Amino acid sequence: MVSAMSANLAYRTSSSPVGELLEREVVEAVVSDQPQALLDLPTGEARESLRAVHAVLQGALDRPTLAIYEAGGGSTSFLPLSLLARADVTVVDIDKDQLANNDYAQHKILGDIQTHRFPRDCFDLVICYNVIEHLPDVEAALRRFRESLRHGGIILIGAPNPASLSGVVTKFSPHWFHVWYYRHIRGKKDAGQPGQAPFPVYYHPLVSFDRLKAVSYTHLDVYKRQV
Repeated sequence: MVSAMSANLAYRTSSSPVGELLEREVVEAVVSDQPQALLDLPTGEARESLRAVHAVLQGALDRPTLAIYEAGGGSTSFLPLSLLARADVTVVDIDKDQLANNDYAQHKILGDIQTHRFPRDCFDLVICYNVIEHLPDVEAALRRFRESLRHGGIILIGAPNPASLSGVVTKFSPHWFHVWYYRHIRGKKDAGQPGQAPFPVYYHPLVSFDRLKAVSYTHLDVYKRQV
């Protein structure tokens, strides 16, 4: 997979008809590998950050087959489609409606990612994307992730920045306001219904890059990178 930045660079530096055709093919390949969850994100930092994550994962996870654990994945994956195509995916979620709507995971488990335990060393990738801000016991979830991770594996955690304007508003506004925003501003008419976002937010004190990094150095012994 070519990152969006690389595709844009190729577009600017090419001038021949053949080059322009190759540019279109590169851009189309990038778009075709992006999950609908990424395409649905508003243009901005979150979308570009996720594209950068995709490039890191494609370079680091080069095994022909992968075991992936989506912690709180529900019905939607943010992973590249080509990665999912060669993976055996396990999803754990507390929402039975979300699991019922999941059409990509081979294994769906109704459970709490803060307490659910897998055998040690069974996953190449553990992803917890836009979930950790909803957990009251983040450190417990991190311990469960590390237990299940194979040597050389990756734990990917994505979360809104609690210090941003949207993060502060989300943290200190009531849940009914989040539902109202989704329904009337984002146009999600079924928002707040069973199995539908938004979900209640806790914003545990550990939910920041610096604090997660500190916990990782102390307890997890895994590689960290902010993208």
